[in-house]
Amino acid sequence: MKKVVSSLVIAAAMTFGFANFASAQTPAEEDSAATMEMAGDSVAATDDVVSEAATEGETSTAEEGGAKEDLTFVQQLKQKFIEGDPFWMTLPLICLIIGLALSIERIVYLNLSTINTKKFLNEVETALKNGGTEAAKDVCRNTRGPIASIYYQGLDRADEGIDMVEKSVVSYGGVQMGLLEKGLSWLSLFIALAPMLGFLGTVIGMIFAFDKIVEEGQVSPTTVADGIKVSLLTTVFGLIAAIILQIFYNYIVSKVDGIVNEMEDASISLVDMMLKHKVTAAE
Repeated sequence: MKKVVSSLVIAAAMTFGFANFASAQTPAEEDSAATMEMAGDSVAATDDVVSEAATEGETSTAEEGGAKEDLTFVQQLKQKFIEGDPFWMTLPLICLIIGLALSIERIVYLNLSTINTKKFLNEVETALKNGGTEAAKDVCRNTRGPIASIYYQGLDRADEGIDMVEKSVVSYGGVQMGLLEKGLSWLSLFIALAPMLGFLGTVIGMIFAFDKIVEEGQVSPTTVADGIKVSLLTTVFGLIAAIILQIFYNYIVSKVDGIVNEMEDASISLVDMMLKHKVTAAE
């Protein structure tokens, strides 16, 4: 009986002990669970902050990229002009501006000097046939261009013989050729000078870059890259200026050659015309 009572007491004690342990363990587990939940919440909040920052960074990057893409060609050109040192970039720009001014002046002059040669020859021949030398000279006065000027000089010497007419046409043809080629030497100078000034700016920019490397005492890729970029911009701008002026120069030269060929053919036609209608001193 005593053994049964003692067993019941031990069982009750063990039961109450486990109950107390369980009741004591449950708040700890709840606290740990709460701690885990708080940690999870903080991690989630941190992730949200990181994602928001990343989103803001992407947005700002996209805005910067959009701002760069929204730059017009003129704005980009101004930006590169400033990056390449305005002083050295201005020198090729001056060559380009002066060269373009000379080119435009020559193009306008040559276009005004171009006439319908075939129509002009027919008018002069008709005037010689119907009204003589004075009528032909009037046609030449009312017509612009070097061909009309050459014809006028030749007709003005008609009373001195055909040899004098030929000499007058040749001499005045050389004068008109000089007028047609006026300014081309200056244009060729600016074509050669623009890239040379660009190379000069490049060399000076490289010298400044190496001086900066010596001051820092180490070779920094950023320093070298920035110096090379700035110095090469002057060369690029000088080459662009030379290419543009070279195109205008070749056009002008081809235009001059065409007018000179017409002058030579017209001069031969004038002599033949005068012989045909016997407009000479032997008339």
